[in-house]
Amino acid sequence: MNTSTLTSAWPAIPASQFLRAVLLTIAAAAMLLLAIVLGIAIGETDISARIVYEVLANRLLGTSYPIDPINAGIVWNYRLTRALVAASCGAGLAVSGVILQSLLRNALAEPYLLGISAGASTGAVLVSVVGLGAGFISMSAGAFFGAVCAFALVALLAHAAGNGGLRNGGQIVLAGIAGSQLFNALTSLIITKSGSAEQARGIMFWLLGNLSGVRWPDTALTASVAVAGVLVCLLHARSLDAFAFGSESAAALGVPVRRVQLTLLLAAALMTAVMVSIVGAIGFVGLVIPHSARLLVGVRHRRLIPASAVIGAIFLIAADVVSRTLIAGQVLPIGVITALVGAPVFACILLKSQRGRP
Repeated sequence: MNTSTLTSAWPAIPASQFLRAVLLTIAAAAMLLLAIVLGIAIGETDISARIVYEVLANRLLGTSYPIDPINAGIVWNYRLTRALVAASCGAGLAVSGVILQSLLRNALAEPYLLGISAGASTGAVLVSVVGLGAGFISMSAGAFFGAVCAFALVALLAHAAGNGGLRNGGQIVLAGIAGSQLFNALTSLIITKSGSAEQARGIMFWLLGNLSGVRWPDTALTASVAVAGVLVCLLHARSLDAFAFGSESAAALGVPVRRVQLTLLLAAALMTAVMVSIVGAIGFVGLVIPHSARLLVGVRHRRLIPASAVIGAIFLIAADVVSRTLIAGQVLPIGVITALVGAPVFACILLKSQRGRP
């Protein structure tokens, strides 16, 4: 059966379902917009929604509301960029988790566990601390190279362990844990040997997830990569549904297995690498959000991918707000907040998978 046969096997969307999809899209966009507004308004200095609107209207619509320059700077140059980068990172990491869990058929697969985040961190630190590339390689490029190398190493290790590499989700998760430890150790070694004490403290704080230094160029980069990655994954939604029955069944349905796997894995690696290069390694987003989205919209990837993107964006915006307000006068690494939420959920998933075994 070829790809055209597979495409024809999917029924057209009825008008009622299309209307429902449109309404859900509008509702999701409204919730995301509300989360961004709250992310801008809430902080050590609370800013009313009216001031947020007036600042954005002055910047985007050319109005001339009288605004305190300090409030305008906080809204436009600090909190809006944080909220947009958090939304982009949450969406990208969540969709990467969906892709890895679907391709590997393992509920515990996510960029952090498979070593992609650790490899991206190593690549980014090599560029920023060691000066790899002599200034011709950006931190994002270094992070992407590190992410690809890490996942390649993990795949080779899983393949060497037997049972088909990518087709065995359990083996690759175990290999990913080993790869994560290796690249985390390399990152710590590089920082210890090559960086000053002050530089080491700053990088270690960044590696735990830090949105404090993001600016508009970072916003443009993360948003464009997240949107492109989500669109690529949506274009392969039907193929991902076929992977639910295994790569052999997907091939029998006409899916070009190797090409789809390579495309989607590179998309996941690119999204993860860019997000890590901007905000550091944030764990558990790619693990928790896909499972939450499946409870809400089911397992069909045409709904699961956009739902995961929106939920991931809202989740990371909320985590950023908590990181700025939990302790007065101090900003916590955002990775600490996601770990406090993700670790118990990870334990629940692990216990549930163990109970399901014969």
